[in-house]
Amino acid sequence: MSAWVLPDHVADVLPAEARHIEELRRELLDTARSYGYELVMPPLFEHLESLLSGTGEALDLQTFKLVDQLSGRMLGLRADTTPQVARIDAHLLNRQGVTRLCYCGPVAHTRPDRPHATREPLQLGAELYGHAGLEADLEVMSLALHTLQAAGVPEITIDLGDARVVRSLLAGVMVDAQVLGQVHQALASKDASALDDITSGFPSAARTGLLALVSLYGGVDVLQEARAALPNSSALTRALDELQWLVAHLSGADTSTHGAGVRINIDLADARGYAYYSGVRFAMYSPAATDALARGGRYDEVGAVFGRNRPAVGFSLDLKMLAGVVAARPRHAAISAPWVDETGWRSAVAALRQRGETVVCLLPGHDHSADEFHCDRELVWQAGCWVVRPF
Repeated sequence: MSAWVLPDHVADVLPAEARHIEELRRELLDTARSYGYELVMPPLFEHLESLLSGTGEALDLQTFKLVDQLSGRMLGLRADTTPQVARIDAHLLNRQGVTRLCYCGPVAHTRPDRPHATREPLQLGAELYGHAGLEADLEVMSLALHTLQAAGVPEITIDLGDARVVRSLLAGVMVDAQVLGQVHQALASKDASALDDITSGFPSAARTGLLALVSLYGGVDVLQEARAALPNSSALTRALDELQWLVAHLSGADTSTHGAGVRINIDLADARGYAYYSGVRFAMYSPAATDALARGGRYDEVGAVFGRNRPAVGFSLDLKMLAGVVAARPRHAAISAPWVDETGWRSAVAALRQRGETVVCLLPGHDHSADEFHCDRELVWQAGCWVVRPF
């Protein structure tokens, strides 16, 4: 095997794709800033016990582990940035009231999380801490939606669910973690037969409610169907009421705020991240992609392990995946200039660059070879001075 062959599911990013990703990164971070989100840059690795605090087994299995040559302690390469941002909010900022933070950086996964995925996603996300009301959920969903729209994603569909629905149905049901995982797997795959077998010993109300969830997905009418099909409890009623409120605001007439042509689906059986989310969760899809382009929701317990358990809601996406489904921006216009060993030429080139122009110098014996720049003008010596003229 060649020494320069990269590991499976890891790849170099070449100029065209790198330009596309970087332009998206700048545009989307500017979108977050327009909502008042402050940029943070957590480290790529941390002490393992800090990095995995409260994250559960799934993130543990996704985390690369190594030994710190300075201290001898175990380190981990981050597989998700959200716990780090929660630590920053809890320990370093420790602000009162609302804190809005955003980030963008690489994460490392021991295994790809979906077919054909990279093991080095470039994760961009935003987190809002300190507000328990639905206004925070709506703001984060709106930001996620505008992020995808700013990138040029067509025909966005928002899938809404709520971790409290399944949690309420299972309240008081004594099962171990393995059975709980099987229940969630059967719900996610809409496998009524498997769910029927798994819940055979469950209390009647819980079993009936869980089996009803298998068919409770589709358009927003599902919320009304759920009120009739699920047991009557204050927790379930609150979850359905909050989903109804969000649907009304996300699908409202104010297209300047939420955009036109956005479709909303409800899936009360989708409990992915059930050990993580504490309330409303969402995923955003497009026909241009085979998987969700953005995921998020409410996870109020994320800061508890850091000694500051306060409301939290956020979302994240993989910029590399996003770049693969939206059109690249046009190449940057540039000026082609012959290399000349002369003071006036150097001054002219420096002045152009200070004005924000890109000047590509043609070194002696070479033609222009930078494919990611569109040289539509040239620097020439004319009438005793250096001037720019179109090709």
